[in-house]
Amino acid sequence: MAQIEQFAEPAGPGTLVAEVDPVFERMRAFRHRWPPGDGVGVFHEVCLTTVRETAGTLEVLLAERYLSALGAAEAGGRPPECRRPLFQYRHHPGVRPVQFALGGLHAHIAHDLALAVVDSCRTLGCAPPELEGEYERVGDLLALLEERIHDE
Repeated sequence: MAQIEQFAEPAGPGTLVAEVDPVFERMRAFRHRWPPGDGVGVFHEVCLTTVRETAGTLEVLLAERYLSALGAAEAGGRPPECRRPLFQYRHHPGVRPVQFALGGLHAHIAHDLALAVVDSCRTLGCAPPELEGEYERVGDLLALLEERIHDE
């Protein structure tokens, strides 16, 4: 089985490498690329909301992991296994848009978040406990987004 891993290059301690604006703009550029109900487009809106409402290194690197998977899928490559159903079944008539949003969110939380913590630690030159506040904030926001998705 092929493994896809990407890591941020270490920066000096306290150096903020990940910037919100370029990632947010890349995400906005993709925003109207998909027709209504497209599974990727549905999840993309959820991810865009996360980046828009937060601005820390962890959130940006988390979004970059999603954008990397998106780029791999759009180029005909293999995104991480946890994201493949999102791309493979995006037009399936038996899968509702909310299911794509929840599936993408699950991949975001269960796979990408832990790796984004590692990326953030390497980028900022810190240990995971130093990101606890940012991690909690991301977790709270993702839980809130999940509640919104369930309500829709």
